[in-house]
Amino acid sequence: MDATTSRTPTIQYHNIVDEPIAALVTSAVPTFQRQQRHCFGDASPGEFPLSANPSIVLHVLTACNLDPRDLAKLEASTVFLSISIMKLFIDDRIDNAAPANFAPDYELSLSELAALDMCQKRAIFKPMTEGERQDLKQRCGRSWKLVLRFLLAGEACSRREKSQAIAGPGHSIAVTSKGAVYSFGSNSSGQLGHGTTEENWRPCQIRSLHGIRIIQAAAGAGRTMLISDAGQVYAFGKDSFGEAEFGVQGSGLVTSPQLVESLKNIFVVQAAIGNFFTAILSREGRVYTFSWGNESKLGHQTDPNDLEPHPLLGALENTHVVQIAAGYCYLLALASRPSGMSVYSVGCGLGGKLGHGARTDEKYPRLIEQFQTLNLQPVVVAAGAWHAAVVGQDGRVCTWGWGRYGCLGHGNEDCESVPKVVEALGTVKAVHVSTGDYTTFVVSDDGDVYSFGCGESSSLGHNTAAADAQGNQNVLSPEIVASLKQVNERVVQISLTNSLYWNAHTFALTESGKLYAFGAGDKGQLGVQLDANRTERGNPERVDIDLS
Repeated sequence: MDATTSRTPTIQYHNIVDEPIAALVTSAVPTFQRQQRHCFGDASPGEFPLSANPSIVLHVLTACNLDPRDLAKLEASTVFLSISIMKLFIDDRIDNAAPANFAPDYELSLSELAALDMCQKRAIFKPMTEGERQDLKQRCGRSWKLVLRFLLAGEACSRREKSQAIAGPGHSIAVTSKGAVYSFGSNSSGQLGHGTTEENWRPCQIRSLHGIRIIQAAAGAGRTMLISDAGQVYAFGKDSFGEAEFGVQGSGLVTSPQLVESLKNIFVVQAAIGNFFTAILSREGRVYTFSWGNESKLGHQTDPNDLEPHPLLGALENTHVVQIAAGYCYLLALASRPSGMSVYSVGCGLGGKLGHGARTDEKYPRLIEQFQTLNLQPVVVAAGAWHAAVVGQDGRVCTWGWGRYGCLGHGNEDCESVPKVVEALGTVKAVHVSTGDYTTFVVSDDGDVYSFGCGESSSLGHNTAAADAQGNQNVLSPEIVASLKQVNERVVQISLTNSLYWNAHTFALTESGKLYAFGAGDKGQLGVQLDANRTERGNPERVDIDLS
């Protein structure tokens, strides 16, 4: 934003006239006095009267994209909240005191105005009506800073509006930063969205989505869901839930993206596909689910092929959720509350994967209290088939659930029924975590990647000669993926297959938009052509697609 776009008046600077050398020598003025500039000619040299034009402060706060916590600290500062500044700001009714995104609100502090302006830049906030915005503000705690925190948290943990790659069960989806979608791999149910059921190893753009910007994608067994920047959901593939191998197979196939009619009145920002259900997250932070049969494991009864979304009841009804993650038979929800971030879980509790210290099922969402004990603020959550993981704001990683093959990273195969910090990553500041079927990946703030768990299909990236000779060794503690360091780029996202019935493959997305793949490739899901008689690739290979 510049002075032109914000309608801020041009500031006139006045030079102090240089005095002759003789005058400087004969006067009491110091010899090394420098020429100074200042705003408005009646102020003393060097003084910058912010109280006379608080729009300058607002412009700086907005342009710097300050964190909501920083804005709160500024608001608490006696310097920032100088009575004279705020009095002039309110009483003088400066027409251009706010950026061009909205009319000035003289009831708000500068930090609140800055937070509101930054909210205006978010894709999911722009189309909201004034009534919807005020309702969101009320639900978030009556502060635009809390609304901004809610919006930023959702973007950070799900790469909303950014390039992303999804390693689905046998097929893959890649979304560019501009919202174009490519798909490749298995296509027996039409899950690639190209109007056919022919599998294809070469990434191909879904042409029928031309003119629609996709901001988020989800892939399940034989099905794909895409979410547009307008909050609409497009789905294709099998029309039922559950793995085909489990015995539930849809009677019809959808081979091209179709709008999900039952979601037309909900502005959706994320979808997560489990084995027996699909969950969606609305712009306002509400969670809805489709299908789990008649066992009421998500707080409601449905038929296996139910097409109507049901709100997730219980503790999340009045809580803002920023991210959802679906495991095989359970759901995790990362929520933003005025007191901080928290995680809720619901569903099947086998293996302790719900994180409550027991292995019992939970019909309604329940707060995982262990994070308060650990003094950890969750910022990213991941749900594997039978285990889960969280990254904290301080960079610590916690895992819990079924520890088979060492997927929890604690050096053993024990189960953990409450979140436990991965001590082997104590010197690493994590920013991202991804989980699959007994496999976990962690990305550090400097772009290094660590993996642990099941070593089948070379999906961990530790494809050493010794591992090959012994048949894909399992890794019980985090090990750096040395093969990814050779790409000489910072990795920002890892995605891996989360299914019990498909051999796993893994994607690594770099900061510049390059995509690397390794693991199982028997269906073309790596996006690269394998040599004859090969079904997997141990070392990362560049996929011929630019996601930047």
